[in-house]
Amino acid sequence: MASTGSILLNLADLHPDKNAAILGFFGSLEALEKPSFKSLRQVSGLTNADIGKLTAVFEGGVLDQELKRIEKNRIKAIDISQPEYPALLKEIARPPLVLYLRGEAQVLSQYCLAVVGTRIPTFYGLAMAEQFTRDLASLGIVIVSGLARGIDSQAHKTALACGRTVAVLGSGLLDIYPRENQALAEKIAVAGAVISEFPLTTPPLRENFPRRNRVVSGLCRGVLVVEAAARSGALITAHLALEQNREVFAVPGKADSPVSQGTHQLIKEGAKLVEDVDDILEELNISV
Repeated sequence: MASTGSILLNLADLHPDKNAAILGFFGSLEALEKPSFKSLRQVSGLTNADIGKLTAVFEGGVLDQELKRIEKNRIKAIDISQPEYPALLKEIARPPLVLYLRGEAQVLSQYCLAVVGTRIPTFYGLAMAEQFTRDLASLGIVIVSGLARGIDSQAHKTALACGRTVAVLGSGLLDIYPRENQALAEKIAVAGAVISEFPLTTPPLRENFPRRNRVVSGLCRGVLVVEAAARSGALITAHLALEQNREVFAVPGKADSPVSQGTHQLIKEGAKLVEDVDDILEELNISV
């Protein structure tokens, strides 16, 4: 179970630099379980508004409610100081302090690869997502995606049939989005994990999804993009992957297809064009 201090900071949703300053001052997440709010005034960079947020969470019942939800719904909460927290995710800039999880934490530390793409795929895109996911999952590679409609959903469903998968949410675990993927999320929790860095009842706000995408890529050795328009969340994931020193792969599409403009741009920028799973295995130095 994550420390109360880590959940307190997560609920307050301060800037990561301010969290770092607080941890530097108190020395550990455990020391924040019963914080002295007078002491907080000595933390460099904290404003009265920041201290007000922390006070409201701790004294206003918000923290107690979250802890009760975690227990009632049998959700695991892992903070960055615990051995179950995936080591690869710790390497990214500003990793989540807390991961809320349904499923098995161990799967997060296995060999993972992300499969992402458009929410409005063509039949070709769905077929490519199925083919690549099936071949990768059959080798024991954990497939990570964002539970979105389209390519993400296809990747999760295919991985469930022959391996394991992880869904990373842009909302809290008690507010699954999109709604039609509630049953899919339940299946993933049995054969992998559903995770989120957001407090349990957080709605799927637009600004949450870039944060979600950095976790998708951060858990993985590489990201495979299957169909993405010129302006696509999948491209955000790919660019975050590059910043995190991960490999980026792209499936080519028809030259005049709007949902392949983004993948073609990635290839022009240096992403590896892949025609089958062997192209990915060779780049990642995986022998089978």
